[in-house]
Amino acid sequence: MRVEIRVLLLALCALIGNAALASSSRHASVRAIDSVGITVNDMERAVAFYTKVLTFEKESEREVAGDAYEHLYGVFGMRLRLVRMHLGDEHIELMQFLAPRGRPTPVDSNSNDLWFQHVAIIVSDMDQAYARLRSFKVEHASSGPQQLPDWNPNAGGIKAFYFRDPDGNHLEILQFPAGKGADKWHRPSGGRLFLGIDHTAIVVADTSASLRFYQDTLGLKVAGASENYGPEQEHLNNVFGAHLAITALRAPEGPGVEFLEYLAPRGGRPIPADTVASDDWYWQINLRADDPDAFVPMLRSTRTDGALGFARGVILKDPDGHASLIATEH
Repeated sequence: MRVEIRVLLLALCALIGNAALASSSRHASVRAIDSVGITVNDMERAVAFYTKVLTFEKESEREVAGDAYEHLYGVFGMRLRLVRMHLGDEHIELMQFLAPRGRPTPVDSNSNDLWFQHVAIIVSDMDQAYARLRSFKVEHASSGPQQLPDWNPNAGGIKAFYFRDPDGNHLEILQFPAGKGADKWHRPSGGRLFLGIDHTAIVVADTSASLRFYQDTLGLKVAGASENYGPEQEHLNNVFGAHLAITALRAPEGPGVEFLEYLAPRGGRPIPADTVASDDWYWQINLRADDPDAFVPMLRSTRTDGALGFARGVILKDPDGHASLIATEH
């Protein structure tokens, strides 16, 4: 019952938000989630992992430096190496700050800390995917693959497993049962095991505050919600007593963004206020919009012209400090 009430409330929020957007002639909205930026320390090692283990394909590579990039990222004297990769239709962008090196992710990081973020990779067979990850000796972040219980109508039957890349970044493999997830994930895979990216998930302190940013300001739409708890969820997140309110949002194109609000245990640590883009825990959601400048008056941001291969771009922070790069092109 609580799940159904929550879904109804989120739908009402979406209607109110959409009405507010319709009344504003100046409001811009994101038209696509282009990719997810993931910070790494060793690019060769990271590319080898994503290609050999997860079957991503490398598309492009570049290095950037100079005043425009320093102002965009807020990092003086920076040199950034970027590798764009795709899996199916979706993309990631590996980011290595050659200079300056950032601070390491705390070794005691937990899945309920607010700097937690992952990408959810869809697999055609969970057992085979887990066996493949074990053969490459990946680091577990879950105790093992979990199947969410059938009592949960919005999440029941989903199989999931958290693990880490060589730099300690969280990743998830996910398999949807029939009737859940996008239609594309149920088409014949042609023998492929890793199919693409469904969403990036972020831990948030307050779903309502995050909706004001991602829905009301950026224009993403609520696509679903669930309330997850029980031993399967605890073992998936590796957090004792984990009880989460999960909200999924979508842009017209690209993977989704998923909020993970821990109703219990409370007290996950906030993203440090002095976080900069070179810090190891920094991730970035890369978005496309026709007019990035339209977002600048609304939010704390940095801005550049002509950087990273796009005409205009801004980096915005959500209420918890998660970063989004909004640009005309990537």
